[in-house]
Amino acid sequence: MTAPSMGRRVVVTGMGALTPLGLSVDEFWAASIEGRSGIGHLSLADAGRLPVRIGGEVRGFECRDYVEHKKARRMARFSQLAAAAAVQAVASARLDLDTEDRTRIGVILGNVAGGYAETAGAVLTLAAQGPSSIDPFYVAKTLPNLASANVAMLFDLRGHNSTTTTACAAGTQAIGDASEVIRWGRADVMLAGGCEANITALGLAAFHAMRALSTRNDEPTRASRPFDAARDGFVCSEGSAVLVLESLDHALARGALVLAELAGYAANSDAYHVVAPRPDADGPWRAMRDALAYAGCDIGEVDYINAHATSTQLNDSIETLAIKRLFGDRAYGVPISATKSMIGHSLGAAGAIESVACVKVLETGIIPPTINYENPDPLCDLDYVSNVARRSPVNIVLKNSFGFGGQNACLVYRRFE
Repeated sequence: MTAPSMGRRVVVTGMGALTPLGLSVDEFWAASIEGRSGIGHLSLADAGRLPVRIGGEVRGFECRDYVEHKKARRMARFSQLAAAAAVQAVASARLDLDTEDRTRIGVILGNVAGGYAETAGAVLTLAAQGPSSIDPFYVAKTLPNLASANVAMLFDLRGHNSTTTTACAAGTQAIGDASEVIRWGRADVMLAGGCEANITALGLAAFHAMRALSTRNDEPTRASRPFDAARDGFVCSEGSAVLVLESLDHALARGALVLAELAGYAANSDAYHVVAPRPDADGPWRAMRDALAYAGCDIGEVDYINAHATSTQLNDSIETLAIKRLFGDRAYGVPISATKSMIGHSLGAAGAIESVACVKVLETGIIPPTINYENPDPLCDLDYVSNVARRSPVNIVLKNSFGFGGQNACLVYRRFE
């Protein structure tokens, strides 16, 4: 893939985030660079019968702080989190929608499966009380596309609207797809990101049945440990992040503060296995290569990689292999960090939350750490910015996301000059 020969430049002008580390971008970032963990014992799910009793919850969240109570009651939690992040992002961007053409503003959000808790609750209600007791708003709350739909309705945004459900790559792919909508002239502004509210007994039991989850119940803050030799699985978490993307000309015309440029994007498929990556790391390697080529960047220009890094044995070693395959000897000199070490794995929201971190790295020149990296793994031997944040000039950031089904997506963010 080569850099695009035409098309508008796309920039980030606003961000919103609700994560296990706090209810705003500022809270998330401050905790990230401190190396603080947001993982704790569960309150959202009755995990009494489960072998997994830890997760990353968005604590203290009240949707009515962002959305009219009546509207909030008709949203599932994943939509509520998305709506709140969108409200923050629009405010951050100082986007005056009353002066904008709302048919030229759209929404693309990623999530995995919509309303987990509401579906689990509906099944129990059906079994215990019968069909007449099902919430009449059940379908209108739980479908995966309802997050994007609710955000559009909240702001009366009548432009391009879509939902990505590409598993753990969904948030990253939503941002990439939204950038393409702008780049090729179908919108001037897009709200893009991801959301997830997956902490339920059903979800935890299902992932545990796959042997995918950490069972370090007695030390939750140390459970998510990407690249560490003692990693034993990922930690389920929830959250949402939304970025305001604009064409550069639109942003400059309205006097917006540009936070970063979204310069490159690529997505592909392993076409190999429903959960396991290809042993040769071909898909992630090609996704990184193509995203950099699209941005017109050489591997020598990459200053930082925000890794997918789930804290599973296979994923972390294959991602490391892909980085080595692409960067060669330079792989050992590129700082890499794993946001999931602090917030766990929020599935469809992960890439969006991690994109917020990427933009903040470009803004501040501070690279957040990979916490809980204590036991070197011979298969994971790169510079993972272990345990302590690092100051370093950063102009180009590569963001990786790789999901079940072999879904691979990468973004390239560039400091805006």
